Amino acid sequence: MKLFKNINFEKLKSGLTKTRQKLVNSITEVVSGKAKIDDATLEEIEEILISSDIGVETSMKIIEKAKEMLRSEKDRSKINIVELIKKELSEVLSKYDDEISESEKIEKFKPYVILIIGVNGAGKTTTIGKLAYNYKQAGLNVVIGSADTFRAAANEQLEIWADRAGVTLVQKEHGADPSSVAYDTVNIAKKNNADIVLIDTAGRLHTKNNLMEELRKINKVLNKVLDYAPNEVYLVLDGNTGQNAIIQAKEFSKYADLTGLIITKLDGTAKGGVIFQVCTEQKVPVKYIGVGEGIDNLQTFDSKSYVEALFEI
Repeated sequence: MKLFKNINFEKLKSGLTKTRQKLVNSITEVVSGKAKIDDATLEEIEEILISSDIGVETSMKIIEKAKEMLRSEKDRSKINIVELIKKELSEVLSKYDDEISESEKIEKFKPYVILIIGVNGAGKTTTIGKLAYNYKQAGLNVVIGSADTFRAAANEQLEIWADRAGVTLVQKEHGADPSSVAYDTVNIAKKNNADIVLIDTAGRLHTKNNLMEELRKINKVLNKVLDYAPNEVYLVLDGNTGQNAIIQAKEFSKYADLTGLIITKLDGTAKGGVIFQVCTEQKVPVKYIGVGEGIDNLQTFDSKSYVEALFEI
């Protein structure tokens, strides 16, 4: 079984237009027309990197690499600073790529349980619908558990997405115990010989300890039904929020063992650089990115394609 990789390079490139303008175009303008790169130029570039949400640590590392090149290269006019930055950013993302493919993981465990977490407004419910569609298109039997029982509209939203994706939805009445929904979902998935289980959770604010504790409870319940569950814990982050996404990731990681990130709403934002920072800090890979509203606009994240799309003018 081989999962279809939903990667549309042109749509990705178009979605990263504002990030490209803020990051790549700004750097190009700084170095354009200069006979050689000097320390003052590098300081300007470092400011651009940091202001583009790349992160201080990664930005400093890139500038240090550039300084090493300056020291070793007698003819500074030969140094292509843009190519250096591109190479370093590619390495930042590829460092956390999974060694084992998703297809291999899914073949090993049945059902394969994915817990989806994130704050309200990040696009979590929409993302679950799109994920379900992707897996369904790959020929997999998918079950969604609507464990966001705190929000009255959550069930209705997931019903719409589940119908569009053509998958099974397990839900209970508003206010029901979220852990009981997770419990029933996995048992139904086992009974129906499902391949994939997607568990929605409340769009819990990371400042609300009681909701975070509920997240821990769901994890325990899943583990009781299947001793290996959950297989994945994906945190959904809104690409528009920039540094706030970093804060959310830090808080959620205190309560859940994150295995992957899904960055939504990257189309139209200038803050796509946040991907590099959150990967570096959390040391987990980006699994999917959202570059549009359509059901097929959740793209499989490919680090090489992302950097190529970001730098291709």
